Amino acid sequence: MYMDNHHDDGRLALWCAAPEGAQGAMIESAPASYFIPPYVGHRGWLGVRLDRDLGWDEIAGAIEDAYATVAPRRLVDEATT
Repeated sequence: MYMDNHHDDGRLALWCAAPEGAQGAMIESAPASYFIPPYVGHRGWLGVRLDRDLGWDEIAGAIEDAYATVAPRRLVDEATT
């Protein structure tokens, strides 16, 4: 999900599904770039700040992980072959 100043939070961000355990690890490693998003954070989703100095490869990786987390296994397997 793309969010631009959601409820005046001042963030330009993506909210992405994340693999189990990734949310805490990412936030711990770069708290200025990652956060727990409202509404879906309790399900392990990850907030990814687009208004910080994250490289596009990192942002693309978060999107790819989100897809792999929620897509049917068959489609994930097709996308990686």
